[in-house]
Amino acid sequence: METNGDSRAKRKHPGSPPTDRPTKHLRDDSFGTDHDDIHLPGDEEQAFVALETRLLPPTVATHDSAEWQKTIEEVVRNVVSIRFCQTCSFDTESAITSEATGFIVDAERGYILTNRHVVCAGPFWGYCVFDNHEECDVYPVYRDPIHDFGILRFDPKAIKYMPVGALQLRPDLARVGAEIRVVGNDAGEKLSILSGVISRVDRNAPDYGDGYNDFNTNYIQAAASASGGSSGSPVVNIDGYAVALQAGGTATDYFLPLDRPLRALECIQNGRPVTRGTIQTQWLTKPFDECRRVGLSPEWEAAVRKGFPKEIGMLVAEVVLPGGPAHGHIEEGDILIKVNGALITKFVGLDEILDNSVGRKVKMLVERGGKAMDIELDVGDLHAITPDRFLTVCGASFHDLSYQSARLYAIPVRGVYVCEPAGSFRFDGMDKGWIIESLDNKKTPNLNEFIEVVKNIPDRSRVVATYRHLRDLHTMHTSILYIDRHWTTKMRMAIRNDIAGLWDFSDIADPKPPVPLAPSSAQFIRLDNVGYPAASDLVRSFVRISCVMPIKLDGFPRARKTGFGLVVDAEKGLVVVSRAVVPYDLCDISITVAESIVVEGKVLFLHPLQNYAVVQYDPTLVKAPVQSAKLSGEHITQGASAMFLGFNQNLRVVVAKTSVTDITTVAVPANSSAPRYRAINVDAITVDTSLSGQCGSGVLADAGGTVQALWLTYLGERTHSNKDVEYHLGLATPSLLPVIRQLQNGIIPKLRMLNVELHLVHMSQVRIMGVSEEWIRRVEQDNPERHQLFMVRKVECGHSQTLEEGDVILSINGKVMTRITELDVMYDHEYLDMVVVRNCEEMILRVPTVPTDDLETDRAVIFCGAVLHRPHHAVRQQISTLHSEIYVSARTRGSPAYQYQLVPTNFIVGVNGVKISDLDSFLHEVSKIPDNTYLRLRIITFDNIPFVITIKKNEHYFPTMEFIKDPSEPCGWRRQTYEGKFTHAGLESNILAENMDELGGE
Repeated sequence: METNGDSRAKRKHPGSPPTDRPTKHLRDDSFGTDHDDIHLPGDEEQAFVALETRLLPPTVATHDSAEWQKTIEEVVRNVVSIRFCQTCSFDTESAITSEATGFIVDAERGYILTNRHVVCAGPFWGYCVFDNHEECDVYPVYRDPIHDFGILRFDPKAIKYMPVGALQLRPDLARVGAEIRVVGNDAGEKLSILSGVISRVDRNAPDYGDGYNDFNTNYIQAAASASGGSSGSPVVNIDGYAVALQAGGTATDYFLPLDRPLRALECIQNGRPVTRGTIQTQWLTKPFDECRRVGLSPEWEAAVRKGFPKEIGMLVAEVVLPGGPAHGHIEEGDILIKVNGALITKFVGLDEILDNSVGRKVKMLVERGGKAMDIELDVGDLHAITPDRFLTVCGASFHDLSYQSARLYAIPVRGVYVCEPAGSFRFDGMDKGWIIESLDNKKTPNLNEFIEVVKNIPDRSRVVATYRHLRDLHTMHTSILYIDRHWTTKMRMAIRNDIAGLWDFSDIADPKPPVPLAPSSAQFIRLDNVGYPAASDLVRSFVRISCVMPIKLDGFPRARKTGFGLVVDAEKGLVVVSRAVVPYDLCDISITVAESIVVEGKVLFLHPLQNYAVVQYDPTLVKAPVQSAKLSGEHITQGASAMFLGFNQNLRVVVAKTSVTDITTVAVPANSSAPRYRAINVDAITVDTSLSGQCGSGVLADAGGTVQALWLTYLGERTHSNKDVEYHLGLATPSLLPVIRQLQNGIIPKLRMLNVELHLVHMSQVRIMGVSEEWIRRVEQDNPERHQLFMVRKVECGHSQTLEEGDVILSINGKVMTRITELDVMYDHEYLDMVVVRNCEEMILRVPTVPTDDLETDRAVIFCGAVLHRPHHAVRQQISTLHSEIYVSARTRGSPAYQYQLVPTNFIVGVNGVKISDLDSFLHEVSKIPDNTYLRLRIITFDNIPFVITIKKNEHYFPTMEFIKDPSEPCGWRRQTYEGKFTHAGLESNILAENMDELGGE
């Protein structure tokens, strides 16, 4: 659902020039995300970048003096490289896998100082690598609610081969003109030492755009040209003291002062809580000339200049949050003069007073328009308005709106924020930034009340939700949500535990069983003015189909698709739909009849080659005049006139008279980055109306309404710009009839096929390939319209082969093969008698067909965030050698699979030196490995390159799960999640299709 108005953030700029937008120095993996709600022509997938990163060439300090050389040698031993993941989206940040820097500030207790955006607001897991390349796990101890610093903990006893030292924090030594060195990781690759000179110590915090931003602090500015991966590096002086913390920048670097980190460290060392006070007001440092323009009186300017001769500005209120302690007392533009009787010109002094006054009152003197005003304010707890818990339910995650987000848009700190908009709560339009106003017609002002509402909604219910986006709070959105408590049965609360360094999960409520649907009645629309009487009858044969997939299988790029299907048997509820809409049967199918009645459906049949699926609904629940479409048994011909009836981008019926321009064998390009289902060995129909390109679903029919062809969407390749190409083509109905008849008789078709891909060749080509003049004459007589034969383009791997690539097929079972439809005899024959030309020699072959019973994926394992299953049909079509039956189909953002580069399209062939070949042997081996322990995986890429990776198990955030097809289960699949010694049947919220990347090629 689109939002109205400008999509840019409605917020004041924090004082930096608009073009001066630095980057966080974080080496980031970018992830594709799905905008996949409606399957429409022109629906393009948008790219999503988790965090903007700009890599700059490092400026390495050279020709340092002996004193600097000695200092650097001492410092580097205390600097560590941090490899980490935020395992799921939380607050303003998405799931991320990255690298950064930190430095030891307490060797005895094992404390490391780094950035807040490294420690992460949400669930963190990671490790650090020391200068001598010893590795150690790290756990979060503290992350500041506002300022860009955090503290990690490691076990000093785990470092055996070097002495562990620490850098002393000296914020008082950060002065203009001081020469400094930034000691950290250059793009996460190696140690770098970058030189610079401090040029400012009073800069306002840099603006990173939407997302996390530091504020209410002065930053230090220098030119050091740090690059990605240097987040958290120490900024040291010639004496080896840490004087600042690397935080961001481009050509100019921005360092965080160490006053607040030093105080937080001392509190933690002494076992005291790190109190943080707030009046929910953002201040900016503005120079005296600007202060005068907003109302600074000469008397107070003189007093401040006398008290602080080196100061050039004062603090001015920029944003005052509604409902906060300062609301109604402080206004934007007010100049801060005193706090508790002390003149204040710097954030350090203000922070010191507020942090020591939590729960008490402070007295402030501000000047507004030249008038001094005394006010008294309550000081709130900054930690209380910074989320430290989140709820996962229905595939999505929620927490109370944070101060960080509220400040960006100057709104009250209240509301239920959708930090992971996935599953049932995957809204149309923008990805993040939604606030839930109500659910099931009940207000949800905070997370606790939201929990009470969700607990009482039965599984598979459809409820009304109202919500707003932070970027457009003027617009209220309303949607009908489908509540999924069967794939994601768990409703869990995650609470941050800084003692353990983990987030503790607890179950809140079991799902309520679905409420049985009652039959409903509806009428279809009438098309009285389109000039085709049969069109109104045909409309009664169409239903809208929505397919939602909880995980990604078979390289399919979307988590949900919507299109239209054709009812071919209204009495039995049989519907034919494109496989671009229903790619596999691990899914939920919703069928909407007459745009009024919504019923559940199930997948009955998936055609292996011809791009259609057959789904079924319960017709007893539908009291509407649904009409079975009449399918033609005759092939439509080129040049024939037809009525085109389709559904356009607005889901509206469009009708036009048209004619068939071409019927030719479809040649959908293979997707090189992630093999996925595509139609092969089938004829496609094109027509001469422009509506055909606008409609992804429809039919071609004659004047009497008999359907001669389905109009379907064919999923194609992915372009270099990460857009999925879709083709809209016709499929003649005669090829459907044998399958439909069996399904009508209650028989699931068991097809056989030749495991080859064919493409047509013309007579000029086959002459050169050795086809005789006699066969050429027979081709010309058999098909006067098309003088063509077919050549084997690709032979699938995995079966014994009789045909070879390059074979020209002359006949099948005694019939000259000049049309691809003549290959359909393979579907019900165990052997085909074929005449082929191979290497200019005519040969008679008896070619076996292969069954398609086990062609579809019927089992999947999720391990360390990677989806593993047997290589699906598209892989077998494209690859020449199957290295194993363990294929990496997708992986979850922020998971060990991302961290350690277990890439989709890889094959796993070994675990810890043990050769494995299937999922059973894989599970047997990995089950022996304890949690939080490395294992070796031998991998072979899609391009036949073998290598070995190591990956560390993380069962706390990424437990092993298994999905096995089981018709006796209500969902059609039996699933099990292994958590230590316990198992349950629900998905984890961060193991969902929306969070998965199916692309390989890294």
